[in-house]
Amino acid sequence: MSEIAESYQRAADGFARRLAVVSGEQWESPTPCSDWSVRDLVAHVLDEQLWVPPLVGGETIAEVGDRFAGDQTGPDALASWSSAQAGVLAALAPDGATDRRVQLSFGETSAAEYVTQVTVDTVVHTWDLARAVGVDDSLDPADVQAAIAALSPQVEAWRAGGAFGPAVPVDPDADAQTRLLGMLGRDRG
Repeated sequence: MSEIAESYQRAADGFARRLAVVSGEQWESPTPCSDWSVRDLVAHVLDEQLWVPPLVGGETIAEVGDRFAGDQTGPDALASWSSAQAGVLAALAPDGATDRRVQLSFGETSAAEYVTQVTVDTVVHTWDLARAVGVDDSLDPADVQAAIAALSPQVEAWRAGGAFGPAVPVDPDADAQTRLLGMLGRDRG
């Protein structure tokens, strides 16, 4: 398994652990993403996973079309997540899969960069989900370091595009997770 696939699997497993405890009224609970309920957040992250196999497999956004339109969580969100995660890992399994080029809304990029973006988004939204449902929000330190490395060079461009809110000031001696969350406009308090 490639390093990119291992990183993805670790992040996806962390999300799955938090998803497994969501129940009942929690689906409508607010999240740190002010416009999203837990259901909205899970649907967003699941949707991202579903796009990976066709795009890494060579399809364009136009070819995928509306295949994933609507809420894909279904009656068993954890089963839907597990299926999507397996699909991503299968797409990344062939030799050279992450060397391919994929077509995204902003242009062409490497499959490695694309899957890294999906992985980082999964890590960040794992924290959001954990906070929303009141479970342990500690992220895997390796995931945090990978997210910082991937986002640091481009965070201001993403912020300007509306992906992140204003940075939250943190103590210079803060742990890596707190620094990551602050960079992305999330307050641990």
